[in-house]
Amino acid sequence: MSNTKFSNFKSEDGNTGPDLVGITSFTSPYYFVPPSGTTAQRPSGEGLTPGMLRFNTDIGRLEVWRNDHWATILGESPNLDGGARGVFGGGSVNVIEYVTISTLGNAQDFGDLTATKVGMAACSSSTRGVFGGGYTNVPAATFLNVIEFITFSSTGNVQDFGDFPAARYGLSACSNSTRGVFGSNYITSNTIEYITISSTGNAVSFGTLSSSRYVLSSCSSSTRGIFGGGSGSSNVIDFITISTTGNAVDFGDLSVSKEALAACSNSTRGVFGGGYSPSTSNVIDFITISTTGNATDFGDLTVSRGYLSACSSSTRGIFGGGSGPSNVIDYITILSVGNALDFGDLSASKSQLSACSNGHGGL
Repeated sequence: MSNTKFSNFKSEDGNTGPDLVGITSFTSPYYFVPPSGTTAQRPSGEGLTPGMLRFNTDIGRLEVWRNDHWATILGESPNLDGGARGVFGGGSVNVIEYVTISTLGNAQDFGDLTATKVGMAACSSSTRGVFGGGYTNVPAATFLNVIEFITFSSTGNVQDFGDFPAARYGLSACSNSTRGVFGSNYITSNTIEYITISSTGNAVSFGTLSSSRYVLSSCSSSTRGIFGGGSGSSNVIDFITISTTGNAVDFGDLSVSKEALAACSNSTRGVFGGGYSPSTSNVIDFITISTTGNATDFGDLTVSRGYLSACSSSTRGIFGGGSGPSNVIDYITILSVGNALDFGDLSASKSQLSACSNGHGGL
């Protein structure tokens, strides 16, 4: 075998390189530049081969074609303490606590919210977690328009982010690496609003859900946000394209109509667990986010409960807290099917809490 060194490898017209057939190895102290473009410019249709690479300029990450969708390659590890970090906030307390999703064990103290809250929503990038809205009865019963944030790499109390245009309770949220999207509120509104996670500021109008409902759930890939279930024991699943604005579009139906459920995801699959339908449910469903269609049975939670929360890494989803109230944390392997297993416990039993992570499917 002989080695041939090249510095500029181009075809005769100077545009693209020739086809290389067989096993070809390249060694260089420099780099190669893959094709690049926005999310809207992603190639689609015939002619795509699994393993193709491109750089997405909207999200600043490499993507690989996986036969039926473009999957984001996580260029920087969000890992802390040996794995992605899941954070739980609120639930009749002002406590924020965290777990390392790849391990097992009880939650540890992270810091505090500005007030004792229930019914918030949470979303996140790989660096920041954002908590929005909620209800407090300290010092008086109040619905809240406050948005606050934490930095995953540290521990400590929340900092002020901005406000919603009006008070929000019983909402849900999803995100990609740049934008957080919040849907609905306690007056069964169909409002959707968004923020830019890396900045601070007030939420801005995005569009509307397909129907008015609250105590619903959300999850996402890097391109799509999913809203499922809600008040009135809804079975509706909607989706949005996170990088745009506009109204949500019908995705399909949950296997069971329910409210006060929780959802999490990796880059390909969204998972919905628990809720009321109308009694407490232990049912877990899943969808493939890049398609549309009805949810499919995944398995069961360890304990039937509603008003729980969920977050995820690229491989594992965890469900924490819930009605009772409960201190239970369950986990699943997202790309498999089967019943949830015991992960550990929250520091206290609590309901109507919210959760986010620095390794979920939108990143």
